[in-house]
Amino acid sequence: MAIHYPNGRKFVPDTNDKPVARGNSQSNRGMSLENELNLANQYYLSRGIANIHKKPTPIQIVNVDYPKRAAAKITEAYFRQASTTDYNGIYQGHYIDFDAKETTSLTSFPLSNVHEHQVTHLRDIVNQGGWAFFIIRFSKLSETYVIKASLLIAYWDQQATHRKSIPYVDIATNGQLIEQNIMPTLPYLKAVDRLMLANH
Repeated sequence: MAIHYPNGRKFVPDTNDKPVARGNSQSNRGMSLENELNLANQYYLSRGIANIHKKPTPIQIVNVDYPKRAAAKITEAYFRQASTTDYNGIYQGHYIDFDAKETTSLTSFPLSNVHEHQVTHLRDIVNQGGWAFFIIRFSKLSETYVIKASLLIAYWDQQATHRKSIPYVDIATNGQLIEQNIMPTLPYLKAVDRLMLANH
């Protein structure tokens, strides 16, 4: 089965022989975080566990080419507005909203990977009582964590006078490791349960 990225580029699995860190299996090597999340969401939806989707990005089409009569090719388009977060939906009666990022850093998650409008959006979700969180993959460690949006917001608010990243140790201590599985390969809602329900 051919898998393509949203930009149309074909997904090519990584065949390098890399060591697998704790909580991970060989089965997910080379699969992007977005692909794993999308497959997990399909699994949750098909079993009535949750209804979570990747948000479409609104674009303004400017030019279309018609190389063939029955085919149209978009040659120029622009984002209509800045996107908020990647995913939202409902789970166990709770509105959830989150974004997912990967980093090659071994020691921290750079806040440069996040945009101010995303933080503003997550802050609003928290203030309205929704479940807002961030999924962060340390690709070189083969570890993926869920952290509450409040942890991200706290570091974001103090970056002008303090550090401009979230230390790995804080993510590992305050977040929840997503243990790899077979179906789905990234059962992130189990980690969300541990993270969010602990305070309810």
